[in-house]
Amino acid sequence: MRILITNDDGVHAPGLEVLEAIAHALSDDVWVVAPETDQSGVAHSLSLSDPLRLRRIDEKKFAVKGTPTDCVIMGVRNILKDKKPDLVLSGVNRGQNVAEDVTYSGTIAGAMEGVILGVRSIALSQCYGYVTGRTSPHWACARTHGPGLIRKLVAFDLPSNVLLNVNFPDCPPEEVTGVAVAAQGVRSAELLDIDARHDGRGVPYYWIAFARGAYTPGPGTDLEAVAAKKISVTPLRLDLTDRPTMTMLAEQLG
Repeated sequence: MRILITNDDGVHAPGLEVLEAIAHALSDDVWVVAPETDQSGVAHSLSLSDPLRLRRIDEKKFAVKGTPTDCVIMGVRNILKDKKPDLVLSGVNRGQNVAEDVTYSGTIAGAMEGVILGVRSIALSQCYGYVTGRTSPHWACARTHGPGLIRKLVAFDLPSNVLLNVNFPDCPPEEVTGVAVAAQGVRSAELLDIDARHDGRGVPYYWIAFARGAYTPGPGTDLEAVAAKKISVTPLRLDLTDRPTMTMLAEQLG
């Protein structure tokens, strides 16, 4: 099985090393094409106004000055054009990609692009909390449970327009309580904020910020699953059409 790996945290991210270890537990034919720098939050963007710069790091490892989407296209259409991959793995992201995160995430976008190019694709993320923090996620959780879970997922006959979004909970591997096939959750929009500051000359500038606040995860959602120390697996469709509304809208417009 030929596996193409990408991420959005950059080619030197610790989560990419974790994903390489997971992939090598599944196959000897593993290729890495990842962004040169951190591309978190770029979603499914393409570099259309700038050239893509490709840097070879190792025999099967490359860095691209571009987005995760650029990397997957570069991998499938250029580096591996003679024999395209059987599987695209995107991650392991530093931090969860649940609820509305999926619309912002470059990690999810890497898997989306794989599906668009006709390759089975899985996005993987490692949750962290206020205690573990960004600097010390439980990478062992993803590393330990990743290979076995992916073996099961690739054995499943997925529709051609569906990718899988996997989130490992914020806990050591031995504390994982199971795997939950979960729906995409919804957070409170009030948690998104703007942090206004001033530079040394008194000129204002702004950061997008995420406030801490309590919310109740919906039943059967990815939010509920990771809170219960379960690995969440969510199938996501490329087709965003809301068909019930489409029907009602057609009736309204005659």
